Amino acid sequence: LSSKARSLPMELSEKRGVENNGFVQNEAFEDNETDTSSQGEMPEKCSVDVDPMAVEETVLKPYAGMPKEVLLQFSSQARYRVTREILFWLIIAGSVALVCATIAIIALSPKCLDWWQASPIYQIYPRSFKDSNMDGNGDLKGIQEKLDHITYLNIKTIWITSFLKSPLKDLGYGAEDFYDIDPIFGCMKDFENLLVAIHDKGLKVIMDFIPNHTSDKHRWFQLSRNRTGKYTDYYIWQDCTQAGGSVTPPNNWVSVFGGSSWQFDEVRKQCYLHQFGKEQPDLNFRNPAVQQEIHDIIKFWLGKGVDGFSFSTVKFLLEATHLRDEPPVNKPPSGGSSTAYSQLYHDYTTTQVGLHDIIRGFRHTMNEFSREPGRYRFMGSSDDEKEDIEATMMYYGTTFIQEADFPFNFNLINVENLSGNSIFEAVDSWMKNMPAGKWPNWAVGSPNAARISTRIGKEYINVMNMLLLTLPGTPVTYYGEEIGMENIASGNVSEEHVNSGPVVVTLPEKSPMQWDGNVNAGFTEGNSSWLPVNSNYQSVNVEIQSTLANSTLSLYRALTSLRNDELPLNRGWMCHIWNDSDVFVYARELDGLDRAFMMVLNFGQESAIDLKAVVPNLPCEAVVRLSTHFNKAGKVVNTKLIKTEMGEGLVLEYKTAKPVHTMEAFQGKCFVAEKACYSKALNLLYMPC
Repeated sequence: LSSKARSLPMELSEKRGVENNGFVQNEAFEDNETDTSSQGEMPEKCSVDVDPMAVEETVLKPYAGMPKEVLLQFSSQARYRVTREILFWLIIAGSVALVCATIAIIALSPKCLDWWQASPIYQIYPRSFKDSNMDGNGDLKGIQEKLDHITYLNIKTIWITSFLKSPLKDLGYGAEDFYDIDPIFGCMKDFENLLVAIHDKGLKVIMDFIPNHTSDKHRWFQLSRNRTGKYTDYYIWQDCTQAGGSVTPPNNWVSVFGGSSWQFDEVRKQCYLHQFGKEQPDLNFRNPAVQQEIHDIIKFWLGKGVDGFSFSTVKFLLEATHLRDEPPVNKPPSGGSSTAYSQLYHDYTTTQVGLHDIIRGFRHTMNEFSREPGRYRFMGSSDDEKEDIEATMMYYGTTFIQEADFPFNFNLINVENLSGNSIFEAVDSWMKNMPAGKWPNWAVGSPNAARISTRIGKEYINVMNMLLLTLPGTPVTYYGEEIGMENIASGNVSEEHVNSGPVVVTLPEKSPMQWDGNVNAGFTEGNSSWLPVNSNYQSVNVEIQSTLANSTLSLYRALTSLRNDELPLNRGWMCHIWNDSDVFVYARELDGLDRAFMMVLNFGQESAIDLKAVVPNLPCEAVVRLSTHFNKAGKVVNTKLIKTEMGEGLVLEYKTAKPVHTMEAFQGKCFVAEKACYSKALNLLYMPC
């Protein structure tokens, strides 16, 4: 049998068969076979008929585990080589296409909204927010305890007003030390812990900075009044005459709080300038050393991790060097003089030439800390130019030279006679004067203005919040407005609550935050608070309103959620539709998106309006997405007859193929800051439109 087995490959070879050595187990076996056969006679040849084509077909097919030599026989065959080359070039082409698509998407994508654009800003007056140590004063630890409330509101940016070390004249706006925390609020470690907690929750923090003046207790002032070295000219000193116990100032300049803005110093025997209280001497910003000090302070706090600044009172940084008298608004009586701030035109003490160079310097320093991705440092300015909107807009900077990201907008706070017309004028004034491509912002409350409910009435709290959170730009909410807090009665504020007489009138809107219905509204566990809690705290507080679907707090949260979720509301067009003595109506749209929103807000008396007549392409029906009257949410309304009651607001949602901003009749009535278009097919935003 072994002889026949040996003769088989020979016969196969003769018939052009292929020998497969893959089945030979090992050399030892083969040698053994050879030795055995040599001892005997060669058997007779045995032939087997094999079809050569069948053998070739069977053997030449690739199989698992074939050796390299066999594999190479197939790799050179056309059908495998061509396939391999096709796959190679497909991979190359796909990679190139992917890179090109990525570049195209990046090039065509609009700029993402930055953190200060994407979220409302929540302004906290720290002394009134939450007391953690039972001394009756809010503090930094108290803010940290209540960070969950900020996230509950769908807000990601906190603005904390002044907490630097201060004698608390003008409620802390005259710093005694720019590098330290006032002990009433805690210590630097408390602030660092607060920063960590804020950032851990994905929030950002802005702090107040008042560079115009210091406290008269500041080390710089003490050195300056003694003419010590470089500090001699850190403040604005002028000779003035003193006779018979009275001082004759260098000119007629008046402080914001009234009376002469010059104060005689017994140590230096000169007068120093103070545009606010006499305890707050103005720094001399014409001195380069003073400017450098301010830049160092900015760097210090940014180095700590602060995400931005609100620079206050910057329009007062420079004064005219000629010291001329400022012109009176009305000619004073013979021999009389102006003592009230409103009696003079402040041509020589505000917005002087060179002011914006200083502010650009602040911006440059902040940009040094904005190079790290995701760590852009915000800069705002909060000077309220009530009668000069163009002066306010200058704080935006120019197309090529940036200053503030935005000057804070107090137009809605300054509205005197509430109506649909007055609200429209406040909004239109800002939008028409704002430089192209800049970002708007809105506020309806602040530490220096009466609360909404006190200023215009409790019935308008919800509609004002609806206005604030549906206008384009960044909304700013003053703590407590989300629950409709009211001013405390002025009669409840006495000298024991503050040590600076001229500012007592600014306290009623700074009453403690009303957290719950317990004693002191949950603000403090101590026996008393630095200001009295409003008497309505048992019905107006966070705890009770969070359980009610029809509360001011619930509506506020629904509005912030809607703003965050809907592209037309957070970066789309705003078009003015209608205004009269009662209502203000505007639309929010986004190019490429067939879903739009229309706000109908009542700031007067009961009203009915035919929106279909104003916007002929408007659908006949719209859905009430949100309403200040909670039972209307989700209902379908006829756009030919939209009824609203006093203080009522509606957010209407509808579909349209013809957005208002594309209609010729509304050209000049529509505004957009960060323009973008929506692609439904790709589900992304792109540019240009």
